[in-house]
Amino acid sequence: MAQSAVARERLFALRETIAKLEGKPVPALAAAENQALADTVLDKRGTEDVLRLPLGIPALDEALDGGLPLDGLTEIRTTLLRNAGASSGFVLALAAMLQHGQAEGAKGQLPILWIADTVATMEAGRPYAVGLSDFGLKPRLFLHAAPKKLEDALWLAETAVESGVFPATILEVRGNPRPFGLTESRRLNLRAKASRRPLFLLRQAAEEEASSAIFRFLAEPAPSTARPLPDGSMLGGSIGNPIFRLTLEKSRNPAPFSILLEWNPHDRRFFPVRPSADTRFPGERSAHSGAAFPASADRSHIQEEVGSRLAFAQSS
Repeated sequence: MAQSAVARERLFALRETIAKLEGKPVPALAAAENQALADTVLDKRGTEDVLRLPLGIPALDEALDGGLPLDGLTEIRTTLLRNAGASSGFVLALAAMLQHGQAEGAKGQLPILWIADTVATMEAGRPYAVGLSDFGLKPRLFLHAAPKKLEDALWLAETAVESGVFPATILEVRGNPRPFGLTESRRLNLRAKASRRPLFLLRQAAEEEASSAIFRFLAEPAPSTARPLPDGSMLGGSIGNPIFRLTLEKSRNPAPFSILLEWNPHDRRFFPVRPSADTRFPGERSAHSGAAFPASADRSHIQEEVGSRLAFAQSS
């Protein structure tokens, strides 16, 4: 069934390419057949349950219709490149959950595949083995590929998902490149559906655009709390588990859904975080958190303008 689905999708993509070369609009029939193909794949599964990855947060799992799909495309993006750590951390947390789940299964342990184009690797960096271990992943079950061209990265992602070998494939892309549009995302989503494998699209410093992803998240960093001690107190000056501010931008819900999640790498679980009154980072806050001093009683609180001053040479 997977091979038949891939063959039909290649035929649809070829029709769209020919229409673009001839200067004609993309046939609506091809788009309709693409959607019909996805529906056919779902119908042929019969009464099988749709594969989901519950995140353990009831409100979030309800918004995700039970959890993240393990047989489709999920997109995670950031608006600024400096937030790449938040989006990468959230995706790695999902990979750790999948890796921990398959370790307890009977199918054996399979590696996670991370694919990044050259631009994304140069600016956002590469995964670090020691950091992966501290984050809850097994470095020996983590593969990283850095193709020189985006086209090669897309081909590798399609091949990896189609093979069905990897429990999860991560594709990292910088921004909104022209070679990666709606047609390419639809092809990736259909391959993931046919092979029943999850594909996480990681867009660094990207804008919202049309995509075939089932869900799309906006990931942003949030200040971490201090580390808790056994007696229940907090260790002052310490940095606790990472916290992500997630906004579900694309889903069946009409309004965006925002939540703060803390990732516990030891338990490989997410925990909800209650938003505090001031969610700014320490560097963005005022040095003095107390109330402002009242105005002086014997003079105006408005500072007078300083006039011009002249420097005279010192007389002997």
